[in-house]
Amino acid sequence: MSQWRNWARDQRCTPSQVARPATVAEVSTLVEQASEAGTTVKAVGAGHSFTDIALTRGIQLRLDGISGLLSVDRATKQVTLGGGTRLFEIPHLLEPYSLAMENLGDIDQQSISGAISTGTHGTGLKFGGIATQVRALTLVTGTGEVLHCSESQHPEVFAVARVGLGALGIITSVTLQCVDSFKLHAVERAEPLAAVLTDLAERNASLDHFEFYWFPHTEVALTKSNTRYAPDGLPSGVKPLSTRAHLVDDILVSNTLFSALCQVTAKVPRIIPRVNQIASKLTGTREFGDHSHKVLTTTRTVRFREMEYAVPLDRIADILAELDAMIKRRDLRISFPVEVRSAAADTIALSTASGRESGYIAIHQHVNTAPFEYFKAAEEIFRSHGGRPHWGKWHFLQSNDFADLYPDLEKFCRVRDVLDHKRVFSNAYLDRVLL
Repeated sequence: MSQWRNWARDQRCTPSQVARPATVAEVSTLVEQASEAGTTVKAVGAGHSFTDIALTRGIQLRLDGISGLLSVDRATKQVTLGGGTRLFEIPHLLEPYSLAMENLGDIDQQSISGAISTGTHGTGLKFGGIATQVRALTLVTGTGEVLHCSESQHPEVFAVARVGLGALGIITSVTLQCVDSFKLHAVERAEPLAAVLTDLAERNASLDHFEFYWFPHTEVALTKSNTRYAPDGLPSGVKPLSTRAHLVDDILVSNTLFSALCQVTAKVPRIIPRVNQIASKLTGTREFGDHSHKVLTTTRTVRFREMEYAVPLDRIADILAELDAMIKRRDLRISFPVEVRSAAADTIALSTASGRESGYIAIHQHVNTAPFEYFKAAEEIFRSHGGRPHWGKWHFLQSNDFADLYPDLEKFCRVRDVLDHKRVFSNAYLDRVLL
């Protein structure tokens, strides 16, 4: 069999078999056969997880054949999608019905089942992660049983399965609560980091979507403020980016030029502080408006590794100060910006925002740069503030660490014992992080 690699190209596995089922019945049969044979099954989407959560030596399922729009309820604005549907496909599927997903992350290549399973989120304190939009889902359990769950059907499963880590079953369909389509008015500009941190609570509370990027070795934050409007309600004069502006800002500067700079700085790290100063100035002020998915998501062609922690919202300024001090103390050279976002609290057992409003701090390193001194030192800081790692991004925690972070972890594991008592869906990652 050929080797499979994730998007970042640093996680690899060689499955014993690659299966591409086209129906739920085929998935059920594959799982049942694997259970009887004592082997494992693992679904994989776009490979956008940075951890080894999708790796397997058993059967790898690719669910692209179980995708697309399965049903629409116009009255409730709920839609059901095949589990293999990619996020970037969904806006076009919803367009004829004038619907949209309530919120999105900044990357849209993932499958809907993979995105919710790892706790993918966007930004905006009024909105939860993508999993909070789920109203029902269908799982193929470890015995091959097809289980439909929602708040009214198997609610004990639904309570934990929306962020299920791939441990509870194969998600073959997802029902999402959508909203009327909307546009976003985007304002992006460079500001002093200190001023942004001083006003952060007010911005998070007053703006629909707010995030910022801080370039280490600088005192500059690149802010992104997005305000929601009806499709025909954008302020006068606010227009989509021109083709030229998109090409220059999002393709040439943010991807092509930045990739070239990362290649150079990986070989000559001493110039990184100066390059960061220049990079923070190259990303200039701009204002535009467009359909929600065109503003919320961005193109990412520069390959990197990422660690992200969800932290108490009021700790962000302290954590960034500690990150800055750690980088200086260790004399590290960090070329990638630190991304800061927020999300509403939810009640999903293993959601990183479970039970608390959360700030998200993401750090990155180019694939050609050794990341682990930076990541491990940053993780110590995140953990000292009660941080929870993103399930699909680099972390070094094990099951005993998570017991203190998630009050409902034991409940999750009890459901797992029922749905997959033979551990058909297990792999090294799940063995490491679950009880």
